[in-house]
Amino acid sequence: MKTLFRHLRAYALESVLGPLFKLLEAMFELFVPLVVADIVDRGIASSDRGAVLRGFCILIALGIIGIVCSITAQYFAAKASVGCATRLRRDLYAHIEALSFSDLDKIGIPTLITRLTGDLNTVQSGLNLALRLLLRSPFVVFGAMIMAFTIDRRAAMIFLAVIAVLGAVVAVIMRASVPAYKKVQSELDAITGTTRENLSGARVIRAFRMEESERDKFASHNDALYRRQLFAGRISALMNPLTFVILNTGIILLLRTSGIRVNAGGLTTGQTVALYNYMTQILVELVKFANLIISISKAVSCMNRVDEVLAAEPAMTFPDAAPEEDPAAPAVEFRGAGLRYSAGDASLTDMSFRIERGETVGVIGGTGSGKTSLVALIPRFYDATEGEVLVNGVDVRKYPADVLRRKIGYVLQRASLFKGTIRSNLLWGSPEAGEEEIAAALAFAQAADVVASKEDGLDSAVEQGGRNFSGGQRQRLTIARALVRRPEILILDDSASALDFATDASLRRALASLDYKPTTVIVSQRTSSIQHADKIIVLDDGRIAGIGRHDELLETCPVYREIYDSQYRKEA
Repeated sequence: MKTLFRHLRAYALESVLGPLFKLLEAMFELFVPLVVADIVDRGIASSDRGAVLRGFCILIALGIIGIVCSITAQYFAAKASVGCATRLRRDLYAHIEALSFSDLDKIGIPTLITRLTGDLNTVQSGLNLALRLLLRSPFVVFGAMIMAFTIDRRAAMIFLAVIAVLGAVVAVIMRASVPAYKKVQSELDAITGTTRENLSGARVIRAFRMEESERDKFASHNDALYRRQLFAGRISALMNPLTFVILNTGIILLLRTSGIRVNAGGLTTGQTVALYNYMTQILVELVKFANLIISISKAVSCMNRVDEVLAAEPAMTFPDAAPEEDPAAPAVEFRGAGLRYSAGDASLTDMSFRIERGETVGVIGGTGSGKTSLVALIPRFYDATEGEVLVNGVDVRKYPADVLRRKIGYVLQRASLFKGTIRSNLLWGSPEAGEEEIAAALAFAQAADVVASKEDGLDSAVEQGGRNFSGGQRQRLTIARALVRRPEILILDDSASALDFATDASLRRALASLDYKPTTVIVSQRTSSIQHADKIIVLDDGRIAGIGRHDELLETCPVYREIYDSQYRKEA
């Protein structure tokens, strides 16, 4: 909660004025029963129409002032809560962007989405209610009790007993409801993850006729969420009936005591009406307060979940100053590097090799052999858990993030485009790129025809995820995005898998003719895509099975020969 209060300091004035105007509204509301008592005792009892009219005008004036104070309080409370939630959302998003891939794997994408959206909306709503009612309701309750003491001390003792019992009930229910709502949010994370997975993999689910299985899985999570919500709701639902029972018992005792006092001449009828009104005010405010407690319980639970993410320190830290590079060093060098994800088995072990500047290197291996993990160490998406990875003779951990990533053009295994236009997506590679640089990148990536086929050319719309393009078009555009940067190191992580052999061959010839001669690392399942590389690294179960040229590996590396034969098996 410290994070919330820290952001709320920026709206200190609004956070004070909102409750203050609510307290003013409550103060004027506390005078209403006294005015009503005066109307009954002085106006109605003595048939004084003037006194009744004066009291009526005072009630109207108090009502108008109360409405003005209430609207003003709502304005300031809304400004503070929305502004604070906006700052929180911005900080949370920036923190998530700073987390490494390993951090994201550990926390989980679905829970981050829930915390960034639903949880923060709940915090905003709870803060708004707290600023308006958290002080107002107790003020009215204790103010009504004090006003009751000014009328009759004996009757006011009933107020004191009722408030004490209600305070204990509210505390117990709040103590039980906060953990219950935290469990509800955890189940919501699970159902969000399942929904996200199903929507992104809808085609696969239908292709394998797994709709029924996924419906059952979703129903299981949904039922778990229902049970959690039902349990939390039952705890919260105790608030209103218990409040009504206690307060109505108090009203019965108050009327009995006041009636005896009126018969004895110790109280007037107007004072009895005022006491009853004060008890009713307490009833209304405590019902509001009960609902407020439920909302605050949800908000506290959600804020704790947001704090958990904000408290998560990024696994990677980057220095501020760029290191001095060795011009004679290879472009990339692995020295006994290894990688282990979380607490699982090692994905890579003892990776040691050099990639000279301007070389084209192929990386091949069976499924799960660690190809993507290997190249992910170069831009430092993950940190090597043993050994080191060097770029231009410098450990990648000594580079500032922007300096290291600016050197590298990375095309991921899964082609991702963002909502906007083709031009806006290509400018991710280099925001300063002009028309000539973009055109050249498209030509080298064999994507010029993709742009030419669109009516608006580079300004053609790209839908979320690039779903209005085919798989091959998306891959070529993402390769062009990397080439716009003119990187020192170009990494193609199986990024031509959706291309036909002719286009793939044209792409490789174009990359070989690049005038700035980048160091190129090509990850592929096809031996045809890498057989002309200067060097081929063969991986098998996270270890290097062979390094050499195509012809050498056919003779010396059984793993490579097996992959080659499986793709080019000759008939007997």
